[in-house]
Amino acid sequence: MKKYTTIGGVALAATLMLTACGGGTPSGPASQKAEESGGDISKLISVNAKETKDLEQGGTVTLAVGSIGPDFNGFSNVGNSADTSAVMTPVNTAAISSGGIGGCWKLDFNGKAEPNKDFCESVTSEVKDGKQTITIKVNDKATWNDGTPIDVKTFENTWKMLRGEDKSIDIVTAGAYAFVDSVKAGANDKEVIVTTTQPVFPLEGLFFGLIHPAINTPEIFNKGFAGEMHPEWMAGPFKVENYDTTAKTVTMVPNDKWWGQKPVLEKVIWRQMEPSATIAAFKNGEIDATSGRTLGRYKQLEGTKDADVRRGQRLFAGGLNLNAKRPALTDVAVRKAIFTAVDRKAIRDVRFNGLNWSEESSGSMMLMPFSEYYQDNYPVKDTGAEAAKKVLTDAGYTANDKGIMAKDGVPVSFKITNFGDDPTTAATSQTLQKQLQAAGMDVGIDQRGDADFGKVVGSREFDVTISGYTVGADATDAVKQYYDSTTNENGLGDAELDAEIKRLATIADDTERNKAAMDVEKKHMEKYFSMGTVLNGPEIQFVHKGLANYGPSLFKSLSNVPDWTTLGWEKGAKK
Repeated sequence: MKKYTTIGGVALAATLMLTACGGGTPSGPASQKAEESGGDISKLISVNAKETKDLEQGGTVTLAVGSIGPDFNGFSNVGNSADTSAVMTPVNTAAISSGGIGGCWKLDFNGKAEPNKDFCESVTSEVKDGKQTITIKVNDKATWNDGTPIDVKTFENTWKMLRGEDKSIDIVTAGAYAFVDSVKAGANDKEVIVTTTQPVFPLEGLFFGLIHPAINTPEIFNKGFAGEMHPEWMAGPFKVENYDTTAKTVTMVPNDKWWGQKPVLEKVIWRQMEPSATIAAFKNGEIDATSGRTLGRYKQLEGTKDADVRRGQRLFAGGLNLNAKRPALTDVAVRKAIFTAVDRKAIRDVRFNGLNWSEESSGSMMLMPFSEYYQDNYPVKDTGAEAAKKVLTDAGYTANDKGIMAKDGVPVSFKITNFGDDPTTAATSQTLQKQLQAAGMDVGIDQRGDADFGKVVGSREFDVTISGYTVGADATDAVKQYYDSTTNENGLGDAELDAEIKRLATIADDTERNKAAMDVEKKHMEKYFSMGTVLNGPEIQFVHKGLANYGPSLFKSLSNVPDWTTLGWEKGAKK
């Protein structure tokens, strides 16, 4: 499942990865360039890797996010944000369904999956007569915090809640669960036998995140986590010690019920903060890391005493997120005109101004340009204000007395929702606004706080946002989430594309399956114009010296922490 995130994502220790590393200069960060297919991405890891034996035992790490909640169910649309995943990963690695770890699976830096033996000791698959049987051996020690065993009942409940059969359950996407026929016990309740109606690949499309058996009704799933973390339904190396809704903080300590590797730290604190507040907080030592992904932030953070700058590329795709169910955007011609009016390079120039970062226009929401499976699917080649006006004119729109393109007396009028108070992020939204206005559209700015992001985007309370999603190493999960007419949030698609999506999940060969997914994206973009990639971007993290195993981590982490049990301070630097 791909997670929503903003283009700024300042407080978010978000997924990122990819640019050349190097030290900064007094006038700004070192020059960096996005890699293309075949590039050596291993050099893009910057985490100050240390063995746990070389770290101080104990200490506290404090991090900031743009929003804490208001909903903590990451499987639901309202809870589907990178901030929520970042906060929940240390305490509920059983359930995190995006990033580098979750339930049965964990990813390496390159995005290759292997069983997460804290929960699933092995996962094997056999295909016979067009049907698939998957056998999962669950760790005997795996247990939810309330003492409930993680066994066949957990796997059965996860399938039932996520398969999409009950439309009242507000899931993000059914994904591969729609093809599961049964989940039953094998030799005992710790052996899970999964049968499917058709083969499902990749295997990590299933049970990359588990749901406690008590979360078993639409009411609990949809509303049970509104302002409630429910620590008893979690399992991870840390546990929630305190969730302070007034101070907007979550404090976590080692989980005495955790059976896996014990964490180095004695405490993790998350603080909800607006982006501007994180700058002073980092410089004053109140938080231990923060993003420097805009020039204004970089300049203010540069020179902070005892700080490292760790660089990589952000695993993010987005920029054009259109809500096709809003009245102003139901006409595909308007959405196509928006795609046509956008000067993507001009927006990137504003967004990356002064960061010495360069990238070509990306054309996929599902894969990074350095992926061996990537192809450019952006649906418009002839762009600009006049080309956009022609799209509208051909669809029956004409300019009214104010110069706004209109049809049947209704002008093309909508707002861009901007989150947070970062000046570069605001300037990026304003640049898009001016490009659309030049094409004869009446476009305003709806300014919201960073903390509103999850609610606004999850509840679809916007016309257009410059936001996007985290990017994975395989497109199979994303293609169903984004482009299946029965699951994508805009409800856009058709039976022909749905059939192609259903078929591609049966393809065992990674190259062939991802090529099929890319072809679906290309067709959907050309026909429906709902999401488009304007940028990917760099990841730049300012981190207090001595913090080990933290930083740009490629596919291994959604929150810059490859492994929460190894996060800690070098000896002599403990906080």
